[in-house]
Amino acid sequence: MRRPPTLKTIEIFASVQGEGLRQGEPTAFVRLAGCNRRCGFCDTKQAWRGGRETSVDAIVAEVLRLQAGLPAAWVCLTGGEPLAQDVRPLVDRLHEEGFLVQIETNGTFPPDRRADWQTVSPKPPDYDVHPGFLRQAREVKLVVCRALTLDALRQVRAAFPAATPILLQPQSNAEWSRRKAMKLLEGARRSGLGGIRLSVQLHKVYGLR
Repeated sequence: MRRPPTLKTIEIFASVQGEGLRQGEPTAFVRLAGCNRRCGFCDTKQAWRGGRETSVDAIVAEVLRLQAGLPAAWVCLTGGEPLAQDVRPLVDRLHEEGFLVQIETNGTFPPDRRADWQTVSPKPPDYDVHPGFLRQAREVKLVVCRALTLDALRQVRAAFPAATPILLQPQSNAEWSRRKAMKLLEGARRSGLGGIRLSVQLHKVYGLR
């Protein structure tokens, strides 16, 4: 008998999307384990390794249970790096239950074309992403870490279509990062870079997960 598909999970919870263009929308989050980048500024280092082997059916059942308390049309697959695992069976099952699926990824693995919303967050030092994301990303999120430069911002802007917004997100809402984000925004304006905007981790402002 074929073994049912499983994924290594860290946590499943209901909240609101705190980042990006979907900010403020009720969302169920499935945080998957494992990451190939492990950035020093990461705020979910608990998801770098480990995780509990969970069947796709069990994940979907928990999302449905959570939806009763916080009705959500969206499920966000995050991490860690969710695309380090095969999420296709989970995306298909969530669609069968009527959910829309967002994937938050560093962009180094091939995209899952089944997803309804791809959020790509390129990481230093190279800020490269898989070519499949260049047309599929709905938004690009850049953490304003100490390594982010105006040249790197130019590189990312040139890689994606002009219509794809690039969001500068201060690192953990720190004051130094907010100041740097404003300088990068001004530098982008002077350089003629369009589609650059500021973002914030709204869930941290409100004290949510």
